[in-house]
Amino acid sequence: MPSRSSARLAALTVAAVCSAASTIALTSPAHADSVRVHDIQGTTRISPFAGQKVTDVPGIVTATRTYGSSKGFWLQDPTPDANPATSEGVFVFTSSTPKVAVGDAVTVTGTVSEYVPGGTSSGNQSVTEITKPAVTTVSTGNPVPAPVVVDEDAVPDAYAPQGDSAAANSINGLTLDPSAYALDYYESLEGMNVQVADVRVVTATDPYSELWVTVKPWEHRSRRGGTVYGSYDSQNTGRLQIQSLGATADFPKADVGDTLEGTTTGPLDFNQFGGYTLVAGKLGTLAGGGLERETTQKQSSRELAVATYNVENLDPSDATFDKHASAIVHNLQSPDIVSLEEIQDNNGAKDDGTVDANETVTKLIDAIVAAGGPKYDWRSVNPVNDQDGGEPGGNIRQVFLFNPERVSFVDRAGGDSTTAVGVTKVHGKAQLTVSPGRIDPANAAWNNSRKPLAGEFVFRGKTVFVIANHLNSKGGDQGLTAQYQPPVRSSEIQRHAQATEVNAFVKDVLSVQKNANVIALGDMNDFEFSGTTKILEGDGELWSAIKSLPKSERYSYDYQGNQQVLDQILISPAIRRGCDFDYDSVHINAEFHDQISDHDPQVLRFRP
Repeated sequence: MPSRSSARLAALTVAAVCSAASTIALTSPAHADSVRVHDIQGTTRISPFAGQKVTDVPGIVTATRTYGSSKGFWLQDPTPDANPATSEGVFVFTSSTPKVAVGDAVTVTGTVSEYVPGGTSSGNQSVTEITKPAVTTVSTGNPVPAPVVVDEDAVPDAYAPQGDSAAANSINGLTLDPSAYALDYYESLEGMNVQVADVRVVTATDPYSELWVTVKPWEHRSRRGGTVYGSYDSQNTGRLQIQSLGATADFPKADVGDTLEGTTTGPLDFNQFGGYTLVAGKLGTLAGGGLERETTQKQSSRELAVATYNVENLDPSDATFDKHASAIVHNLQSPDIVSLEEIQDNNGAKDDGTVDANETVTKLIDAIVAAGGPKYDWRSVNPVNDQDGGEPGGNIRQVFLFNPERVSFVDRAGGDSTTAVGVTKVHGKAQLTVSPGRIDPANAAWNNSRKPLAGEFVFRGKTVFVIANHLNSKGGDQGLTAQYQPPVRSSEIQRHAQATEVNAFVKDVLSVQKNANVIALGDMNDFEFSGTTKILEGDGELWSAIKSLPKSERYSYDYQGNQQVLDQILISPAIRRGCDFDYDSVHINAEFHDQISDHDPQVLRFRP
């Protein structure tokens, strides 16, 4: 998934600096001298007063935000109307530290704005705000309007309405139906004081001091306490992001399966990194769920164990080598072959033309030995400098580790960054023309993206072809809470082209030797039910082995409250036949706040 910019500040929600690039320009009604908050919010996502000045809007201050670039306060009308579609709360953007306090009764004069977090090109919904405000305090010490209780009974089971086809599938102009759709329900509470109680954590605390909970305890629950994303129609309506208006140092360090006991209360905001967010003035108490990291089963002497592990931009300056080594040795039980993704060059993000990664890999191998593991050997192909995407200067690539005491690598010279690996027939068997080699590296499908690494291995006299992948990321896709429904997944275009190339290469192998043992594995950056996976699988050339697990255990990544599959191991018919294999998604990272990678490794054990 897309990584968040390092420029993002701690627990910021909306960077509410209204600009032409992030504000919706609309034709609006005439100037309004006297309106209430619910009039400003209206019955759609766009205020009927957008772009217009409003005068002396009354309400109670429910919370203030005094940090970051989104300073301001939330105003709520204590006298609501009878329409459940109209929110009674609104954010007042002051740009500097607000001079009001919680409990103040105020009137606000200012301009109504629709701010789009991330800019209009992001496809995000907008936040209705009052900007350039003149604030008059009428009285102080007033009771804050009681929070709306958000729970499993309140949130509808359907996620979002179908967008208006006449408006590029935008839902902005549709009348809100908070009793029918979860996104409409949350929108009807935008800016209002809300509350959740005794909620389970479904995405661990991240470096930005935020976590995700669910208000629907049994909605697609995983065995370990998360919420599984099992299809494009299973967006999981009970997910809600939690941030804090308090100091980030005091934010709980939560893992999946923990609980925020008691009540968590604050205004409901919307931000570009997850959508609807409860910004808590009061946080519940963290109760640990006791989640522990998993350990897979050790392969038998006759089983070949093959793993994939995204080590998240590993370079020699990192402090995680010992932890990665321990994970490979102890949690993965020293697989015979490990496909590593996101191995950076010898000086990491320094962009000076360096492409070699021998120092990075050697440091990991030495750490594995120190952790009690085997002395792995390795193979890879250097990328062309700055041509494979990822962190600029890092030159990420896939690397094969293999245990030479258990498996041998078939070296065939000639494989380099620009030479395409092919398949030949020798004595009736398939062979790679170069090993290791890259699949069609000049193909446009791989522009600014990692090229698949193919290698030929031998285990107990049997040849196994392994293709290590790191497909195009989901960066640029619209979020599940986008104003466009269904959201546009623009990154699929390149990923589908890449999957087509990988499948074609596997077909070449199987056309020469239909019973060949072929494994395509890695960070596919897509779900087991996705179009990408269907293309990889083709007409049965491959099959994603994670589908051998129960649906509640199919995940390798945890994003915005959804546990999902990004890392996969796909197998050819010779391996799948008879179901004589074991598959394990080894949960050691994605569910934990102190993760060393955001991906969980995957392990396949089988007898070639």
